[in-house]
Amino acid sequence: MLSAPAARPGVWANAGAAVQFFGDTLTIAEADWRKLRHDPVELLVRAVQPALWLVVFGQVFGHIRGIPTGAISYRDFLTPGVLAQSGLFVAIFYGISAIWERDLGVLQKYMASPVSRVALVLGKGLSAGVRGVSQGVIVFLLSILLGVDLRFELGAMVGVFAAVVLASAVFATLSLIVSCLVKTRERMMGIGQVLTMPLFFASNAIYPVDLMPGWLRVISAINPLTYQVDALRALMIQGGTSVHGLGVDFAVLAGFLALFVAIGSRLYPSLVA
Repeated sequence: MLSAPAARPGVWANAGAAVQFFGDTLTIAEADWRKLRHDPVELLVRAVQPALWLVVFGQVFGHIRGIPTGAISYRDFLTPGVLAQSGLFVAIFYGISAIWERDLGVLQKYMASPVSRVALVLGKGLSAGVRGVSQGVIVFLLSILLGVDLRFELGAMVGVFAAVVLASAVFATLSLIVSCLVKTRERMMGIGQVLTMPLFFASNAIYPVDLMPGWLRVISAINPLTYQVDALRALMIQGGTSVHGLGVDFAVLAGFLALFVAIGSRLYPSLVA
């Protein structure tokens, strides 16, 4: 009788390493999630900004009708942009928490652990994604109250939250890279404020890319927020469409995340120095 070929030890070793990597990543993310559970007031404070954008900005510009948004109303057009903005504003200051961890000695413990630097950085990014999802729930509730024509199909909802987690992780890892370079909370706060407005206004969050001058379109094309909003608009709004295609949107976001995780994992140990 012929016996089945024995599995090579290297295959099991690689599988075990992958399981260990994902386990470490989720452990790092879960440690940050616990902080959020212990401070729910932060979520309520974060709800103020999207409420103002939807209620004030959306209502005013919806009456002006000066921005062409195709078959959907301006309020519906704006809602995915507000959701993306909410996640961006939370994630872009994530590097400040890394500096706090260094000052408290937590980061030194991370560096002394056997957890890979890639798992550390990716875990931090995923934890920011959970904060982004909490913002998404708030924006959804506000949108329902305001009568936004939302999609509630399961597949669309899963896609919305996947885009939010992915984009929040992108901006959180970018923030982590900046924190490794500047090393102080004051500088990180200033640079975070400088980054948020260009990322937001050089995207399709509050107006179509077609209205932009040529030079701004170029910046929009390399702005990850543009691809997040494009995906959210198709998945979140009845009648919404993706200009680039959902496959391109998610591929670009995943590419940015891979790039920032690779850079962040190289720079992360320098934050201790």
